[in-house]
Amino acid sequence: MLHSLNAMLAPAVMERLALVVNHVLAAEPAAVARLTPHARRTIQLQMANWPSLLPPPPLLAFKVTPAGMLEWHSEADASVDADLLVRVHAANPLLLMARAMAGDKPAVEIDGDAQLAADVNWLLHNLRWDVAADMERMFGPAVAYPLHRLASALARGLRSAMEAAPGLAQRARPPAP
Repeated sequence: MLHSLNAMLAPAVMERLALVVNHVLAAEPAAVARLTPHARRTIQLQMANWPSLLPPPPLLAFKVTPAGMLEWHSEADASVDADLLVRVHAANPLLLMARAMAGDKPAVEIDGDAQLAADVNWLLHNLRWDVAADMERMFGPAVAYPLHRLASALARGLRSAMEAAPGLAQRARPPAP
């Protein structure tokens, strides 16, 4: 059931993810300037060590547009070879998500075209999404500030819980006979 739900939701989620990424890129002219020379090149994100109990993530391949934005490639478009492969360690997806929400950068391995890799690496280290400013534009400052504080606190709590989880699981195991 999870696999069929994943297949139904993946295109909608990925299209919205591309919109969010392009929103963040458009807010930073230096980011767009770095991607524009790589028009028509493909960047693929691979979730390494993804837990087998979870449905696999959708294909995370994006083509750079002539405008310096990203366009998601669906499974049907997957025949294109990636010019750059970015491997993200994803053995614990919840911890990865909690760290991302807290602003931490994931550990990645990058293979492929050297200049495209350098520019994507720059984006990973320098691109910031000003969530608070976007929330303020959408909801006004009276709602955005407390909502942002709550979301940040939840992200920090989730991160702490996920970092503590392996130790708790280890201590909860009965001793070996």
